[in-house]
Amino acid sequence: MKLRAPSIPLITVDPYFSIWSNSDRLTDSRTTHWTGYPQPLTGTVYIDDAPYLFMGQKEGVPALEQTSLEITACTTAYAFRNEKITLTAEFTSPLLLDDLEIASRPVSYLKIKTAGADGLRHAVKIEIVMDDSVCLNRKFQYPTEYRTLAVPGMTGGRVSAKNQHILNRSGDNLRIDWGYAYRSTNAPDAKADCIEYSHEYGIPAHDVRLTVCGEEALFAFAYDDVRSIQYFGENLTSYWNRERKTILTAAAEAFADYEQIKARCDRLAEDLRAKCGNEKYYELLSLAYRQAIAAHKIAVDRDGEVLFISKECFSNGCAATVDVTYPSIPLFLLYNPELVNGMLRPIFKYVHSGEWYYDFAPHDAGQYPLVNGQVYGDQTCPENQMPVEECGNMLITVTAAALASKDPGFAQKHWNDLQKWTDFLMKYGLDPQNQLCTDDFAGHLAHNCNLGLKAIMGIAAFGILNKICGVKSEAEKYLQIARDMAAEWIRNARDDETEYRLAFDQPGTWSMKYNAVWDKVFGSGVFPEGAFDREIALHIEKHLNEFGLPLDNRSTYTKSDWLLWTAAMAATEEQFDTLVDSLWKAYDESESRVPLTDWYFTDTAKQRGFQNRTVQGGLFMKLLMESGRCKS
Repeated sequence: MKLRAPSIPLITVDPYFSIWSNSDRLTDSRTTHWTGYPQPLTGTVYIDDAPYLFMGQKEGVPALEQTSLEITACTTAYAFRNEKITLTAEFTSPLLLDDLEIASRPVSYLKIKTAGADGLRHAVKIEIVMDDSVCLNRKFQYPTEYRTLAVPGMTGGRVSAKNQHILNRSGDNLRIDWGYAYRSTNAPDAKADCIEYSHEYGIPAHDVRLTVCGEEALFAFAYDDVRSIQYFGENLTSYWNRERKTILTAAAEAFADYEQIKARCDRLAEDLRAKCGNEKYYELLSLAYRQAIAAHKIAVDRDGEVLFISKECFSNGCAATVDVTYPSIPLFLLYNPELVNGMLRPIFKYVHSGEWYYDFAPHDAGQYPLVNGQVYGDQTCPENQMPVEECGNMLITVTAAALASKDPGFAQKHWNDLQKWTDFLMKYGLDPQNQLCTDDFAGHLAHNCNLGLKAIMGIAAFGILNKICGVKSEAEKYLQIARDMAAEWIRNARDDETEYRLAFDQPGTWSMKYNAVWDKVFGSGVFPEGAFDREIALHIEKHLNEFGLPLDNRSTYTKSDWLLWTAAMAATEEQFDTLVDSLWKAYDESESRVPLTDWYFTDTAKQRGFQNRTVQGGLFMKLLMESGRCKS
């Protein structure tokens, strides 16, 4: 990989079990949770009893030279060497979305291989240490306990907080402080023990240490959170243990499955590269893939239906946020549209909970991991709602999932809500009053042209739903309403200087019109062919900075998802490549060493806010468009 990733995924399972390296070399810093809080993993290889570091940091121990780093959709592979041996370390989190049993299984692999580099035979021992902070919000928050595993064919240890308070809190910059962290290997000559020490105040800590004698070993990291999501007062399990499978059974199955799972992960990467064509685009998608998936939790409700609960990472920690779901869906529409339905189920449940009073859609269904009803905007206070935004998001998302799955059943189940939100957009959507859109960090804005686009495409989406449900007269009615509104939108938004304005009443302004991309994805023909070609060309000619196209004229910052939605609308491959190159360059050179930020400055590449968010699934928009999966 030529891209210098700002942060490198190592273990990516869910919002709590997520460990990264924020350095170019794996030994340059301690590994961290995606929030940046230390969760150290340390790897040492003993060559003829002499220690050498290949992961993390250990005082007084020299590091092997890192010779390569390759990041694909599910695997991060490092290579190291010194004068005696070569060593490879492959971290694989098998987030295979066509197999929810495996994708939800909270087990991530590390495969270590060594070979001689000097023609001599050496005694090799591999040691991996997992710090107990992986099961704490903060180090020494609680005393921890260690237990050696007694499982045939598997050697390992378990560490956990002594105080177990399951699903005890919600929030953004938080780590899990309940459940059990496991470290194991199936190597025949292995030993598990713990490194015990204490804080100056006497709080005991226990780190898990695994040692394997031999030239290669397969390790598994696993986390049993016992209960994963609180769903309207009920504590739910994850998908993988919906029938009470134990974590040790899951780990044993993971070891048995490794070779075929790794082969499937490799095929996924090869297929992605072939579809991308553009190598920089492929590298961006490879880095975004695990992040976008692992900022969710795959659970099941009491009816056995899939829930795919997002965490709005480093934003406000909301769960099942509609305007975070919306930008993320291109990835999931490509690989498993049922997960899109799983994102939406909490919203529909909340709408009918008796706590939501509006004729428009809500913003979220809780704060991760407590999915008990909206928390954003002081819950149901009207001032900070996003009425046009969320109605449009819900209609477009439901329609896209119905098209991608070739099954309108989910939409039909919620038809009355979809009809109500369509009526709302027809009444209030074309020229929105002073309100927030998904770019709420920019503040309230009246007459937002891009928000008007979303309303138009939401109404068109409802027309498409009627079409695929066989109600042709209603389909044409709503599609014609959308076309008429689009013609009026063009008249009102037109600006001689910038093509289309940021707001209808602000001449000389401009913005990315990313919401119009769905006209191309659906093939709905609501806007005239090429209606946005000149604007995108003007953006590239006049407004493109070194590290990307700004969101609009108000600031130099941008959003990565909207940047590549705009790129997907471009008239030429050259324009698409130009915009992709700018995003690639931003991540390659940014001094903000965090899991991909989607909100950054285009003149410096520095992070403005947000990291590790699911919205990076939106980078897959060009592939979704080319796949034709959502053509109406």
